[in-house]
Formats: sequence, structure tokens, C-alpha cells
Amino acid sequence: MTRPCPGDCGARPRSTTGAALLTNFATGRGMALADILRDTGIREEQLRDPSAEVTLDQELALTRNVVGEVGDEPGLGLMAGLLCHPPSLGVLGFAVMSSSTLRHALEIAVRHADLLFTCAHFNLHDHGDEIWLLRDDHNVPRALKRFVLERDIAALTTIQQDLIQIKVPTARVEVALEPHPVYEMFAALFGAERVVFSAPETVLGWPSTALENPLPLANPATVRYYEQQCADLVQRRRDRGGVSGQVRELLIRCGRITDQGRIAAELGLSVRTLRRRLADEGTTFRELNLETVGVLAEELLMAGLTVEQVADRLGYSSVSAFTAAFRSWKGQSPGQFARANRGRVAVRV
Repeated sequence: MTRPCPGDCGARPRSTTGAALLTNFATGRGMALADILRDTGIREEQLRDPSAEVTLDQELALTRNVVGEVGDEPGLGLMAGLLCHPPSLGVLGFAVMSSSTLRHALEIAVRHADLLFTCAHFNLHDHGDEIWLLRDDHNVPRALKRFVLERDIAALTTIQQDLIQIKVPTARVEVALEPHPVYEMFAALFGAERVVFSAPETVLGWPSTALENPLPLANPATVRYYEQQCADLVQRRRDRGGVSGQVRELLIRCGRITDQGRIAAELGLSVRTLRRRLADEGTTFRELNLETVGVLAEELLMAGLTVEQVADRLGYSSVSAFTAAFRSWKGQSPGQFARANRGRVAVRV
């Protein structure tokens, strides 16, 4: 099954997980945060917020900064990939950990690849008595291909070792890397008899039976729950593309009721053009504003703020105006919502 990259894949929202892990790697090697984030459009606070998002283009810009500063010597990407563990993948990580077998875990990861930190695309194929994982990095800039591939390889093996403690034999290892002494450990790393370098694409293949080992944390109910969370998150991120996605991001950044003129100016558009672009995407500024303020109101109430504090923070002229608006969104007063949900963790997707 092929997963082509759509024309706008560089603008598609994705978790900040990959950017945050790479930033930790780079700062650990002495790189200044300002240099890491230079010209990326990523803010420091986004890296600390597990619900924040960046685009693939932004993450590639960050990767370019890191590779340009720390150098592209063979092996650096491997070191960066060692920082990746299942919990760092959020809901996808929990789905993978609760999978029944390694094959099941791979199928889930490929099915919800939009939630992975990787910049490449993966496809899973049955090939006789083997299962092949094919990697396609055509959308990765040439100057970054080695670093990104190394990171993917190290992350894959690290996650596999976290899932199951036994060595899983690999029947086929073909990598799109030129031979180098650093890579002599690949055979031992994958449990393979031989490694083919300078391959046109990277392919990993396992005996089908080797991937049927049960995982220690397998739980059918848990994996169903987290798989549904993955599917919902992917769909919501896709729905938030385009101008409407940019408007939502700016509204969240403002954190309160905001007029259309201000947002249009932030985007470099006239109000009329913004209105037309949103109409083309099937929405309006008013709908986006109310939706975003509603989400912020829920988060603040769940965090323990009073109704009065939330109304003031969101920019309402009075508590009664906020209460009326909230009741129109949720069918209940903000006080009722707060009493029923206070102390729960809000996850903005």
C-alpha cells in the first residue's frame, strides 16, 4: 500500500514531539536555543506544550539548523534517535505499547503515521514469509536525508527494544546510506546476517513468525481506545489545515475574544479576503472564534479558575455575557461544567 505525500503535506499540523526531542539533542551538544529555532516560526513555549503543533516544513527548518550547526558527520542522527521512546509518541505510543504483537504494533504505527515524529513515509508489505517495512523520504531535502534516516533507524530499534526485551531477528536490511565504519554495528543492531548499503530505498524485513511474539503490555480494550484517539487526532489535524487552521492558531495565541481585523492583519490579508478564504473552507470567522474561545473556556474552568476569572481572561464584558455564551455552546452553565469536570486533564487536539 502506497501513501503518497499530498501537495500540502509540508503545511500539515503535527506534534511538536520530534522538534522537542531534536532540540533536546542539540542543546545537549551545546547549541543555543535561539540558533535552533532561527527562522522556523516555532516558539520556545510550543516545545514545552505536548498539545502544541508545528508543520513538517517548520520541523525540517529546525532540523536544517541543527544539522548545519552540529555537523552532518555519520552517526549523529543515530544519537538523536536514541532519545525516542514509546511514551514520547503520545496516544500513538500508548496504542503501540498495548498492541498484541510486534506486527500489530507496526501496523498501528504505519496506519497512523501522521502522528510519528519521522519526516519520511512508511509502508508495510507481506512479502512471502517475510514482512517488509519500506521507507520513502522523497519529501526530505537531500542535505538532511542521512541525518533523518539515521534518526529513524535508531528510534525504530529503540522503540522495539522498549516493547519487547528479546532480540528480534531481521531477515533483510537495505539502507540508503553509503558504507561507513560507524554503520558496522548495524548487523548487530538489527540481528541481521548482512546489511546492504547504497540501496535505492531503505527496506527492513522480518520473518513473519518473528513478529508474532506477544507484547508484555498487550490489552485489547486499551489498544482499541488509543487507536480511536489516534484516528480522531489525525482527522482533526487534517481538518485544521489551510487558512482556518492558521486562524485557530492565532486565536489560541491571543487567548481571548479577538476581532476579525486583527487576525486578518496578522495573516497579511484584508478582512474581505479572509472572509472569502474561510468561506471556501466551509467556515466563518465567527464560528472559529466561538469554537476556540469555547475550548479555552473549558480548559480554564477545568484548571480551577472561577467563572468570574475565566470571563475576565477571555475578554467578556460581564459574567452574564460569558455565561450566556457558554450555555449556548455546552447546554449548561460554566459553573455546572466546572463542578462536573474540575481536576480533569484537558487535551487540546
